[in-house]
Amino acid sequence: MNAVTLSAAPALAPLLARGALRSPFKRPAPDAAVPRARLLLPGVRVDLARLAAYERVCGFPTGEPELPVTYPHILGFPLAMRLMSGRDFPLPLLGLVHTSIEIVRGGALPADGEYEVSAFVEGLAPHRRGTEATVVTGLRLGGDMVWESRSTYLARHRTEAGPGEPVTSVAGARGDGPLPVVAEWSLAEDVGRRYGAVSGDRNPIHLHPLTARLFGFPRAIAHGMWTAARCLAAHGTGGSARVRAGFRAPVLLPGTVSYAAESGGRFELRGRDGRLHLSGEVKPL
Repeated sequence: MNAVTLSAAPALAPLLARGALRSPFKRPAPDAAVPRARLLLPGVRVDLARLAAYERVCGFPTGEPELPVTYPHILGFPLAMRLMSGRDFPLPLLGLVHTSIEIVRGGALPADGEYEVSAFVEGLAPHRRGTEATVVTGLRLGGDMVWESRSTYLARHRTEAGPGEPVTSVAGARGDGPLPVVAEWSLAEDVGRRYGAVSGDRNPIHLHPLTARLFGFPRAIAHGMWTAARCLAAHGTGGSARVRAGFRAPVLLPGTVSYAAESGGRFELRGRDGRLHLSGEVKPL
């Protein structure tokens, strides 16, 4: 894998436009080649005003000395987008659905720290609804890896006799019955646009009903990372921890969901009909 050091974070709007233009020409398959570059961006400092806006949208307390456990995903997103919008990335950027994330927070994440951010594509895997890519993002502080995530992104397409779900599911998330409900949340129609403004993720499936319908969704859907962040803001993560979240079914906007959790670290989000939208867990390292 070739290390490529960037001098500045890539601008997201041109990357999205480039990825959109290239999407119709992509032919996704689980055995396709993936980019071999590992992008590095040193000297990254957090914009505290943007951080506060993110915290408000996701329900985290503002002004804390450390970053929320999900915020490094925002810092790494421009690098991930550069990889996924490139000519050598085999999946179409438009319509990609974030299906899971695993985060390892190994150390403190000071809001005023200076980080090196990295990202690379680990590989592809078959999914019963298409092909998934795994993107790895990391943060180093003073030379130490203090945060790392593995995100899977699904490109939906016709497949042969379907394989089962890939091994990205959260242990114990299914088959144990619903967790105790802690809160009910009413989600506004503009949640996707508000999160898109603070995260830079302006995938059309999240923004408006009309653009979401182009990709088979009846209405705009909430970002998976917003639902995970909202749950983790309610749940808490403590110090060093491993966080897993699987995005099971789209959360249509507007809508009402129930947040449920247990003391052992598991949490989930369900619709009024009991449909499981998200399952996750937090475990100490």
